[in-house]
Amino acid sequence: MDSPEARLTDVEYLEIQCKSALNSVKGMGFQWSLNPYIGCEHRCAFCYVRAYELRADRPFDDRYGRTVRVKVNVAGVLRSELSKRSWRQELVVIGAATDPYQPAEGKYRLTRQCLQALLAFSNPTGLITRGPMIVRDIDVLTELAKRADLTVTFSIPTVDHDVWRRTEPGTAHPKQRLRALERLVTAGIKAGVAIAPILPGLSDRPDRLEAVIKAARAAGAANLWAGMLHLRDGTRQHFMSVLARQWPELVPRYERAYLDRQYLPSALSEAPMKEVARLRALHGVADRRTIRLEPPPPPKQLSLLG
Repeated sequence: MDSPEARLTDVEYLEIQCKSALNSVKGMGFQWSLNPYIGCEHRCAFCYVRAYELRADRPFDDRYGRTVRVKVNVAGVLRSELSKRSWRQELVVIGAATDPYQPAEGKYRLTRQCLQALLAFSNPTGLITRGPMIVRDIDVLTELAKRADLTVTFSIPTVDHDVWRRTEPGTAHPKQRLRALERLVTAGIKAGVAIAPILPGLSDRPDRLEAVIKAARAAGAANLWAGMLHLRDGTRQHFMSVLARQWPELVPRYERAYLDRQYLPSALSEAPMKEVARLRALHGVADRRTIRLEPPPPPKQLSLLG
């Protein structure tokens, strides 16, 4: 697998101009996403975005993440969109397709600029990331949390070193993400953990699930949710190639489980999801922030009847 040093030396950044910043999405629990970058240096083997890359006729295999398109004007476009009279201050989620705190952010700081724009308009915001670089923006995040609803989710599928290293070759160690989460929670920001995706035969063992949940609880996670691996075309081919190299004994199991389907059958997904729910309750994962940064309630509407 790629070492972090190799990853940093063989990525090409292409600076582009975007026509829009906000993307309308369906079936994801929110309506608007924002991605300052196209392509992700983290190169997770299971990334569902590989399916979209295939549809766009871009590399979805080992070449994915070696070219990152940088939307250099994204913050300015975002400000224009937020200023429209038609905009209703709906929730905007950053990082649904590409990690907003991948290494490119260290150079371009586009995520920070977008957060500053959202702050200026007091707009509800969500962040999804595997990048501990987020701590650089605690100053902006704390101000945003005082003006609008803000939730940060750290994706931590596993804390097992071997599974992490082989399936998330470009990401920071899970312990670094947990330390970043703890810093945000200490600052009063609502932050939680997503155990996603859970990988059958690799990270779905009860002891491995419990290790993540105990670590999340110790770091102060305000919430925790989980999801099983799904394999669309593009993601399927790459993930199965990684499985064949790293865990060939599991290939037949996956071929049976995902035969002619994208999602794991409920008969196979029910047990690990129930285990997550049990362990979450057992270890008491809940919002225990000693400082809670919350936006003020909306002003009461004066009755016209007096």
